Amino acid sequence: MGLCNSKPYSNPTRSSRNFDPHGNSSTANNNDGAGAHSSSVNGGNPSADAPNDGVKRSPFFPFYTPSPAHYWFSKKSPAARSPATSDSTPRRFFKRPFPPPSPAKHIRAVLARRHGSVKPNEATIPEGSEADEVVALDKNFGFSKHFGNKFEVGSEVGRGHFGYTCAAKFKKGELKGQQVAVKVIPKAKMTTAIAIEDVRREVKILRALTGHKNLVQFYDAYEDHDNVYIVMELCEGGELLDRILSRGGKYTEEDAKAVLRQILNVVAFCHLQGVVHRDLKPENFLFTSKDDNSELKAIDFGLSDFVKPGHPWIKSNKDVKVPLDILIFKLMKAYMRSSSLRKAALRALSKTLTVDELFYLKEQFTLLEPNKNGTISLENIKAALVKNATDAMKESRIPDFLGSLNALQYRRMDFDEFCAATLSVHQLEALDRWEQHARCAYELFEKDGNRAIVIEELASELGLGPSVPVHAVLHDWIRHTDGKLSFLGFVKLLHGPSRSLVKAQ
Repeated sequence: MGLCNSKPYSNPTRSSRNFDPHGNSSTANNNDGAGAHSSSVNGGNPSADAPNDGVKRSPFFPFYTPSPAHYWFSKKSPAARSPATSDSTPRRFFKRPFPPPSPAKHIRAVLARRHGSVKPNEATIPEGSEADEVVALDKNFGFSKHFGNKFEVGSEVGRGHFGYTCAAKFKKGELKGQQVAVKVIPKAKMTTAIAIEDVRREVKILRALTGHKNLVQFYDAYEDHDNVYIVMELCEGGELLDRILSRGGKYTEEDAKAVLRQILNVVAFCHLQGVVHRDLKPENFLFTSKDDNSELKAIDFGLSDFVKPGHPWIKSNKDVKVPLDILIFKLMKAYMRSSSLRKAALRALSKTLTVDELFYLKEQFTLLEPNKNGTISLENIKAALVKNATDAMKESRIPDFLGSLNALQYRRMDFDEFCAATLSVHQLEALDRWEQHARCAYELFEKDGNRAIVIEELASELGLGPSVPVHAVLHDWIRHTDGKLSFLGFVKLLHGPSRSLVKAQ
């Protein structure tokens, strides 16, 4: 192709081995086709008492075993035989019967073609309608045809299943001399319509996601008769995997947090755009430079796809067994320590949840094995922890949660209160219906739990110290008309003591 310095590996001296029906072999160079049939090894030496018709006698069996080469090139071949003798067939003996055809062979072949991993000398010859389908494949993408005029290609910098990547630079224009990375995808590997659509979709996704700081920048896509060229930002800092290995697999919490924040940031952005990457791994994140604080970029959207509405294949599985969730105990701990005002707000919010939104909480409640009255106590929680305990739990601080739930030692909790105690406000905020939930809950709270509140009382319930300017902090929480919680105050109360209040303290 003339676009990359790397060349495919070849070995002109490679030899192939030919086998006769008795397991004997002959070795010939690939460049000499006739040599494959010119010499036969039969027990190390040719038979000394071969008959006059040129057929060799086997030292192992009392009858003749004709050489395939001799049969096809002798006067007794079908082309030379008379019609009277054309129905005779040379007898052959095989040590063992042919193995049955592998049912996985066809599947493996399809997968190999799908991933473009079939080598040129391993490709099967298409037959019938399959040949017509291959010929009919349209490999024109409508991309620009002037790649060679705009870019000067350098050395190869990476290689994958579907192609390879080279460094390059702009030849002219405003970006003249700027380094880029070019992903080269040979059209010869696009042997199916699915493979062609994969490339088309990858370019479409890269165009749609342009602009995020943790996404590799996409410039343009080009094509010619042989290849597709995807021009992107050149990241010279290496893979995240290499940097992890260079540190011996050890990261400080701060360094790991910096990496994970960038990964989750770009994944959340992709999901917001309706795109799933489907190949997230350390090899597919590159650093822009060798600096320790270099930005991380997500690459390789070859397996990515757009979200298909109606995407709940795990949720619909009725046989799935939900494990006991440690978050349940954390939320119960926070609830038991909350003020009566916040508990009332959480109970109002729990009453707005739908059956689907309550499904997970109901499963967790069932795992605690409530009694016949449908209530749980501290003993139920202890029994559930013991049932699921391992040696690791004995060494951890999980049992410490029981100390914060001592209030349940003298009373029981029904499912309604359990929902109020264990619902996650932060998870509900991520739902499209969050505003509706909050408004409905506030209306219920207005009827049942809202009352005139003194700011100092609210500050005490939120745990604010005397040094905090409570009137300034809680000014927007209370309605001036009647001294009750406003909607803003209600929503903030649901979250409990926020970080901003803690910092103010």
